[in-house]
This record gives sequence, C-alpha cells and structure tokens, in this order.
Amino acid sequence: MPHHEFECSKVIPERKQHAVIKGKGEDLTSCLPKGYLNTIPGSISERGCAYCGAKHVIGTPMKDVIHISHGPVGCTYDTWQTKRYISDNDNYQLKYTFATDVKEKHIVFGAEKLLKQNILEAFKAFPKIKRMTIYQTCATALIGDDIDAIAQEVMDELPGVDIFVCNSPGFAGPSQSGGHHKINIAWINQKVGTLEPEITSDYVINYVGEYNIQGDQEVMTDFFKRMGIQVLSTFTGNGSYDDLRGMHRAHLNVLECARSAEYICDELRERYGIPRLDIDGFGFKALGDSLRKIGLFFGIEERAEAIIAEETARWQPELDWYKARLQGKKVCLWPGGSKLWHWANAIQEEMGVKVVSVYTKFGHQGDMEKGISRCGEGALAIDDPNELEGLEALEMLKPDVIFTGKRPGEMAKKVGVPYLNAHAYHNGPYKGYEGWVRFARDIYNAIYSPIHQLAMVDISKDAIPTDRGFVTRRMLSDKGLPEEITSSTVLSPYTGKFDSVSHLRTKTYPDFPRAADTAGDAEEIIAVVE
Repeated sequence: MPHHEFECSKVIPERKQHAVIKGKGEDLTSCLPKGYLNTIPGSISERGCAYCGAKHVIGTPMKDVIHISHGPVGCTYDTWQTKRYISDNDNYQLKYTFATDVKEKHIVFGAEKLLKQNILEAFKAFPKIKRMTIYQTCATALIGDDIDAIAQEVMDELPGVDIFVCNSPGFAGPSQSGGHHKINIAWINQKVGTLEPEITSDYVINYVGEYNIQGDQEVMTDFFKRMGIQVLSTFTGNGSYDDLRGMHRAHLNVLECARSAEYICDELRERYGIPRLDIDGFGFKALGDSLRKIGLFFGIEERAEAIIAEETARWQPELDWYKARLQGKKVCLWPGGSKLWHWANAIQEEMGVKVVSVYTKFGHQGDMEKGISRCGEGALAIDDPNELEGLEALEMLKPDVIFTGKRPGEMAKKVGVPYLNAHAYHNGPYKGYEGWVRFARDIYNAIYSPIHQLAMVDISKDAIPTDRGFVTRRMLSDKGLPEEITSSTVLSPYTGKFDSVSHLRTKTYPDFPRAADTAGDAEEIIAVVE
C-alpha cells in the first residue's frame, strides 16, 4: 500500500499518511489512510465545524421549528440554504433562519439578555410555530452564556412553547461529525419520551439519518406506507419536532446515514430496547434488499416483493439506457461520509462507471474502510483533502465527472471537470427506483453536455473548430454504440416528471387491517357459531 504524497503538500509531511493508492490484491489492513483526526496546521481544510454538523446537517431539516443560533450572524448565514432539505409545510425551515447576531460588546458584557430578547421576538413574529431549537456557537460557549437557563425561563413564561438546546460549538470535535454526535445525544437526553404518540399500525418505525434532500424522505416513506408501516418519526428530514419526542414507541429503528445518526439508534436500543436495522435507499439492488429486510422483520415480505417487482419493471429499462452510455466513465466520488460507500459499489455495478478516487472530509475510519473496499485497483483514497490536493488529484486522474460539494465542485469546473452536487443534488431526489434513474440522467447530462465542452475552449489561444455544426448529447453519447442499443424500443431515457415528489403528499394508501382488529373479528365469528 503506497501512501500518496501530493506535490503541493510536501511542505506538510504529515499529510502523506492521509492518502493511499489501492494496490493489486491489497485488503483493508494495508490500504487505509489516517482519518477523523484534527486538521493538520497549514493544510487549509474544507471541513465543516461541529456547530455546522449539529445545526446544518441534523437540526435544521426539522420542519416545524424556529432554528436560532446564539452567536455571530456569520455562523448562521454559513449554514443556511446550502442544502435542499425540503418539507411539506412550504419549506418553512429553508425560508427562515434566526441568529442573535452577537457583537463584540456582547462578548465583553454577556449575551444572555440578547438571547432571551431574540427568542421572544421570534415566537412573536411566528405565533403559529411553538417549537424552537437553540444552537450554541464558539463565541457564546467561550463566554459561558447559560442557554439552558434562558430556554427554561422562556418556557416558564410561555407555557405553550417547547425549546431544545444543542450545545455544540464549532470546536466540539475535529469536524462536523462531532456535532452529529452532540445533537444525537442531546435530543435523546432532553426530548425523547416527553410525548406519547398515537400508534396506528402493527408495524411502527423511526426513519433515522434521513434528511429529505430534494424529497428523498418522502420517496422512501411512500414505500413504507405501501407496506402498511407507520413512520412514527423521521430523524430529521421533513420531520416534526413533536413526532421526534415520541421515538421511544417505535418497534424498529431504520437507519439510513450511519455516520450522522447511528448514535441515537444505539441509545434507543440501549434505553428502550428498540432494534436497529441499517438500510440503503440508493440503487436498485441495495434498495430492494433493504425493503426485503424490513419486510422480513415484520413478517410482511410479500408486500416488499410486490413493490420491488413493480418498481423494477417500471424503471429498469431507463436505468439500462443510461448504463449503456456511461460504461467506463471515470468518477471521483468525493462526498461527505456515508455516500462514500452507499454509492461506490452501486454506481459501478448499476451504471457502469468506474470510481477512480474516494475522499471524505469528516468520515471516520469505518466509512473509509467500506468505501475503499468497494473500489478497484489504483483508486486514490484521501482523508480531509485541501483545495490544492484536490486540483492535483484531478490533474492526475483526469475523471469525466466528480460527485462532491459546491466548493470543490466549482473549483473542478474551472479546470474542465463537470461535477454533480453530492450533498444537495442537482435534480433529485436520488433515492428510490425513479430517483436512481434521475441520478443516472444527471451524470449523463454532465458528461455529455455540449455547452460544457464548448466552455473548455480558450478563445484567446485555442483554434476554433469551423467544421462542426450543431451537437447534441445523443450525438456525443451514441457515437460508437451498437445499433441494438441506439435503436432499442425497450430502453429509453428518463420519462418521469420534473417534480416527482409533490404528488406523494396527497396520495392515499391501502388500509391494512391490524392484528387487534383481526382478533376482534375472529371472536365475533366464534360467538356467532356458538
């Protein structure tokens, strides 16, 4: 396992241990970079802080909540609207964000009065919203403001409101992953078990580690409802504050993003005996296996199989259309934590692309292990890369597309590599069978964009071709493909609607009888016979 030393980072020799190239026949014992450590001084990291991990990733997707940060306004602005975690209440949590706007004078004299004033003003401005989360930041943590005391004081004055306090300042961990842990534990300590939910099904789950990026949660919830499963709460995308207070009454915790939310699942198992089942909503096979596992747990496998068969028959020909045109295209998979391994195998097996690099900014060793194990020989794995290392990797690997966040993505476009937003998506949702086809479509559109290819011509020095006319994606992608592919009447590009989510909000579902109802009917029959 050769460690890979970037030319740009030779002045920081410690960085060499944070990148490896997977060699032939190497296993995970010889092919792991160091990871989830404090950023090395001198390396300009692109990591988020622990405050960001708590508020931006997990807290803010809760839909019916005033989210207020106690600190400088810049902290709030940096964690607002950069992820498309939509909701079915007109995207309230996306439209509004709140900050106490702490200034230098408050650092000197304290900011508790300012916090209380802001809380009261926020509730007055939005009288229909009765729930609030308050997020600690570095500045107010260092001066020792007692946020819990202020929150309790307001709740005593306004009996109808409920406030959750998350003490996760930016310095509370080496990356945003530290904030994930803080808010998980804070929620179960403060709020779980404080409200009793209504149970309407024999099969009740908490859907955990799902943030409804462009509607992912609503797509997956549709599958669960078609199986007759009650989704008691979603932690936290499109989730309701009060629903999440009743998490302790679920029969099963279905976990999607283990990196951000396994902590609360493990605590729910320890404190309330609720088992944990890890699933994956990305990719036909992974999703099918996940629905089967849930069906097996509840003894309703036939309902899962019916959904799998219906969805596969509908969307497989369209996925195969893109797979034929994406074969062998090189991808740098540079997302956050769990997508590193959720996507690595699925995109290679089901879309035909080749993953030539994986990296993570805040993932742990477990994420890197699973990501590297799903990559082939020669793949470059990097922990916490800086911008210069990213540029050097692009020059070395020459990928056709990268999946990453906006900051490295915009940088990649400048050097001629298209990117897809792995954090907030381009045209999602990407979960579910239809969503996976939408993802393939976006990859195809990025790689074969005629506009992108034109943008790479430097008119100040490059010769402008005059022998080419109008070019389309199909003209670029179908060149060299066999006629049975290009002329197929079975395969087709994506035929779904622009908005694949809104109709789910008014959809009606089968009314499956409950065991208690069935038992009651049986008793009536016995009585009649007697």
